[in-house]
Amino acid sequence: MGRIMPLDVANTASPDAPLFDAYSQSVVNAVDHVAPSVAHLRVRGKRQGKESEGSGSGFLFTPDGYMVTNSHVVHQDGGGAPTIRAALPDGGEFPAYLVGDDPDTDLAVIQVHGSHVPALHFADSAALKVGQLAIAVGNPLGFECTVTAGVISALGRSLRAQSGRQIDDVLQTDAALNPGNSGGPLVDSKGNVIGVNTATIMGAQGLCFSVSANTALFTVTQILQHGSVRRSHLGVAAQTTGIPRRIVRALERGPETAARIFKVETGGPADKAGLVSGDLLLTLDEHAITGVDHLHRLLSAERIGHDVAITVLRHGKLVTVTAALTERRAH
Repeated sequence: MGRIMPLDVANTASPDAPLFDAYSQSVVNAVDHVAPSVAHLRVRGKRQGKESEGSGSGFLFTPDGYMVTNSHVVHQDGGGAPTIRAALPDGGEFPAYLVGDDPDTDLAVIQVHGSHVPALHFADSAALKVGQLAIAVGNPLGFECTVTAGVISALGRSLRAQSGRQIDDVLQTDAALNPGNSGGPLVDSKGNVIGVNTATIMGAQGLCFSVSANTALFTVTQILQHGSVRRSHLGVAAQTTGIPRRIVRALERGPETAARIFKVETGGPADKAGLVSGDLLLTLDEHAITGVDHLHRLLSAERIGHDVAITVLRHGKLVTVTAALTERRAH
């Protein structure tokens, strides 16, 4: 019978052990910096006309108590303000108040009075690289201050918000996210916020998404300044549609898709300009419109109160109208 020999741990240690130790220490350092500023949010309000309770995450981004979270965590479809409680890892629990939300980017700002924890800083998400470390901190399924780590899996993804609009510049990560992580930060090895965790694909593994830090910073700044994100308004409902090749060639047009109007808001800018249902939207101020999502991006705050030239294809003829864009009302 053979003898069982003890393993010489020192001699069998992986030569990569120092690298794993450094990775581990990077995560630990980032979490030590971030975790005190991440709150567990408990929200009561109305959804679909019924009393509801939900939870999510949020994090402080200003020293005077302003916190960012997801719109879907705090948004109320029945009107009125939700009742929000923010519980911090140090044991403090405070009332929080909704400052404003933007369903189109699934982001919201709330304010917490009485907390004394440090604010987190937004990184420049345009400088991110696929493969770099990504750490998520949040409160999945009610388990407070949970940490997961992974990498940036892809950049520049698009995601459909609950409002129906497309969110651009979304980060994909394999850092595990679950219900309750919504609104929590995705951070880099220095503890700087690179994204706001917002969604997973149910039934998939390692497919999680965060609104990029640059989008988040723009949105929360707009909310703090105006109470909402300002966008211009044309007053049409449209859908992306293909253009027959023969028409594309005749128009000497590159994109083979455009946006076809199927409803015009009575009294809105499009109605006053003479646009009608069935018009194929081709250009706005000489920018080729490739579809509904592209049209939404063109309807920026800078165009509020300005006249824009819109070219459409109507019954086989090109028609150009001038529309005076107004400010889009908040939902």
